[in-house]
Amino acid sequence: METGVVIMIGLFFTVAVYLMLSTQLVRILLGIAILGNAVNMLIFTNGRLTREDPPLIPPDLYVPDVATANPLPQALVLTAIVISFSFFAFLLVLAFRAYQELGTDGVNEMRLAEPEHDQTPPQGY
Repeated sequence: METGVVIMIGLFFTVAVYLMLSTQLVRILLGIAILGNAVNMLIFTNGRLTREDPPLIPPDLYVPDVATANPLPQALVLTAIVISFSFFAFLLVLAFRAYQELGTDGVNEMRLAEPEHDQTPPQGY
């Protein structure tokens, strides 16, 4: 089961990088969302995939006597889901506002701060 999940994580990373290299803002945002999910799945997989073992230790023991799931990756992924969702919502509003102001979602046409005919700033000393 872990091999299939690892292959799926690799596909998620591939699709995310491909979409983030696009020049359209919507594709870039989708790539960021997919990248966040790929990272969450990678963290979750590192904590071992077990369905039958709950992450609970009996109250009378300090060390579990049977195999248990690691609860730390689950807590990290839960926090990361909240953070990535708020980051995605912020970027979505920012992209929509840029589309309203500039009338395009193409990154190459959004050259309001650096028009094409202006001289480029110095690149070094």
